[in-house]
Amino acid sequence: MSEQLTDGDAVENEATEPQDELDASTQDDGEAGDSPRPSKLQRLEHEGDIAADYLEELLDIADLDGDLDMDVEGDRASVQIGGADLSLLVGRNGEVLEALQELTRLAVYRETGERSRLMLDVGGHRAQQRTRLLALAETSIAEVRASGESLSLEPMSAFERKVVHDAVATAGLTSESEGAEPNRRVVILPA
Repeated sequence: MSEQLTDGDAVENEATEPQDELDASTQDDGEAGDSPRPSKLQRLEHEGDIAADYLEELLDIADLDGDLDMDVEGDRASVQIGGADLSLLVGRNGEVLEALQELTRLAVYRETGERSRLMLDVGGHRAQQRTRLLALAETSIAEVRASGESLSLEPMSAFERKVVHDAVATAGLTSESEGAEPNRRVVILPA
């Protein structure tokens, strides 16, 4: 019995020591009981660091030059790659960018063991997309208000749908997604 307790204690100590180090690194001053907000911010910054390391290695392998910028936007880490012509990393309709984002999220998951919502942008592609989508949403919202009928938009990626859903909610209307990938679309409903 005491042998099992000793083994259990040793296993427990080994299991808790790395967690204690992680807790200390994610707390503001290493004090247990600090507000959870700083620890979440530090975890997101850590995600950004992991993603940047992964992407930097990928850029080196592909022999591409790019400047990495990490940030935390809302409740997710964000990494932007800027520089010379990086259109290869965006691909047609952002398909390569979407795949690269998923690979980067997997690299973060491998390191942290937690699902990441990291957002990746290359050459300002997502920022341009967001601007275009907000204009589309504004026009579509006005059309729904004028007609009083629902409006179904063209199929969009998850990122694009999220931008439109957020704009519709901000305008005080509701929307829903319908259909199956890759033909999933936003439907804006009248008030």
